[in-house]
Formats: sequence, structure tokens, C-alpha cells
Amino acid sequence: MPTFSPLTRRRFAQFRANRRAWWSLWLFAVLVVITLGADLIANDKPLLVRYQGELILPLLEEVPETRFGGEFDTATVYRDPAVQALIEAEGWMLWPMIRFHAETIHLERSEPAPSPPSADNWLGTDDQGRDVLARLIYGIRTSLAFATLLTLATVILGVGTGALQGYLGGWVDLAGQRFIEIWSGLPVLFMLIILSSLVTPNFWWLLALLALFSWTDLSGLVRAEFLRTRQLDYVRAARALGVRPMVLVWRHVLPNAMVATVTLLPFIFTGAIGMLTSLDFLGFGLPPGSASLGELIAQGKNNLQAPWLGLTAFFSLSLLLTLLVFIGEGLRDAFDPRHVE
Repeated sequence: MPTFSPLTRRRFAQFRANRRAWWSLWLFAVLVVITLGADLIANDKPLLVRYQGELILPLLEEVPETRFGGEFDTATVYRDPAVQALIEAEGWMLWPMIRFHAETIHLERSEPAPSPPSADNWLGTDDQGRDVLARLIYGIRTSLAFATLLTLATVILGVGTGALQGYLGGWVDLAGQRFIEIWSGLPVLFMLIILSSLVTPNFWWLLALLALFSWTDLSGLVRAEFLRTRQLDYVRAARALGVRPMVLVWRHVLPNAMVATVTLLPFIFTGAIGMLTSLDFLGFGLPPGSASLGELIAQGKNNLQAPWLGLTAFFSLSLLLTLLVFIGEGLRDAFDPRHVE
């Protein structure tokens, strides 16, 4: 069992005492679990097929239609009523809760797309006939994955450069500050627009480009903490005793600087989700057709006659960002020395 310091336990108790932040954390954890299992919740393939006594996992292997007595030697389309009849004649299928993938077009609907919510499509379909709920689940998963990686890259770059400037000081700090002033003044959106005409945007391209510009604010905060902490008595005493610089930074200076960093993590995470959503809405984000919150907002703007699209995008994004803000406020109060007795 890991042992935590009394200060850490007090901070955890302070965070837990904030009921709004505590329940927001639990709701966010549930949301993460649901989206991580998107393929098991929303898919146009069954989870399990039993045919002629054999168990088949369609999510893990592609089976030709001829395996079930069909005519085509291509991957089985399990939503085809003819294929379903062949399988159910000598077996059964276990379907996920939502029988649509993010890219699945509901061809069986009689209403024109976008169609309103129904028993088959709980949140309706978009203007291409794709299930809105399935695209929402996959879009949230994409946003969470993007925000997690961007936050991690921001922390690594921001803490690394801020620590280097704050601990070494002198000309290193001076040159670093001048570089950050120039770098942070570059128009990120205009650069995205220019580069999108040269390179087809994708998940990793956007992540790399935004990571190059997202670390400057965090770097300044860490730099200030290092400049303050390196002058404290216990740090100067450790330096006088001959403690190696790397050990001194890792054990004595960095933990104090990370307090401010931890409190900012939910807000950095929130900003990453907002940035990806904005870029997708403007058309400079993920490739066209990708399931994302920004694409869903654009669907709502372009189809005002289908209010379920705009309402779904609004409430889902509002809920996600509200949970993250509440968690961030709880962490900020828990790490605030004025609130920890």
C-alpha cells in the first residue's frame, strides 16, 4: 500500500470536501469509461456471433460473407437483413447497445436526413444519415484523447523550459524570455490556415502544431516558481552541501513548482478541448467526416431546421467543460495553502 504524506492526505480531504468537485470527478470518470469503450457501445458489428457452434468476434476479425452462406467473398456487412437472416438461421448475434458506428449511414430510415430522434436513433441522425449519439460518443473520445496528449506535451515543454530558465537564470533566462515573447506573438490560427493549404490536417499534425505553441504560459509560471524557490534557505543549504543540480531540482525545487502546475491541468485540458472544437467547427481541424464535437456544432449551424443537432452539441460540450472547470476549482482550492489547515 502506498503511503502518502500528511500534506497530501489533507489536500485530498480538502478536495473531497468540495462536493461539487468530487461529484464532477466521478461523473467525468464515468464519461471517460463510456467513451473508451465506444466500440463496445456503438458499433455496426455485433460483439459476438455464434454460427454453427463456432464463436466469432467481429470486432477482432473480418469474416467473409461466404462463411455464413452468403454470395460475396468480402467482409460481412452485419446490418444487411439478408446476412442477419443467414446467421440467425443457424446461430445468434449479440449486438451492442447502439447498432451504429460513427461512420454508419442509416439507410433503412424513411425520413429524409437529418431525421429526428426515434427508437433506432435516440438523438436522431445528421444530414448524411449517421447516428448522432454514436458520433457524439466517438467525438468525445477523440476530444479527450487529443486533450490528454496535448496537456501532457504542454506540461513537458512548459515545465522543462520554465525550470531551465528559472534555475539557471542569467543569460539563459534572458534569452529564453526574448524567445518566448517572439514565439507567443505568432498568430497560431493564421499559421494553421496557411499550413492546412499545404498539408492535409489530421490528429497528429494538429497535436504537434498546437503543442509547439501551448506551453508558453505554463513556462512563465514554472519559471517564476523556480526563481522564487531557488533562493529559499533549504535549497541554498542543499547546494552548499554539494547536492548535485539534477537531484536538487528533482527533489527540492520541482515539487514546489508542480503545485501550481497541477492546479492548472484541468484548465489546460479544457482549453485543449475548446481549441480542437473550434478548429473542427471552422474546418481547419480533423479530416472531413471525422466524428468530433466541432463537426457536430457545424452540423447544427448548417441545419437549423434540425434543432436536435445544435442542442446535442451545446449540452454535451457544456457538460464536459463544466465538469472540468469544477474539478479544476476543487484542485485549486485543495492546493491553496490558505485552505489547507
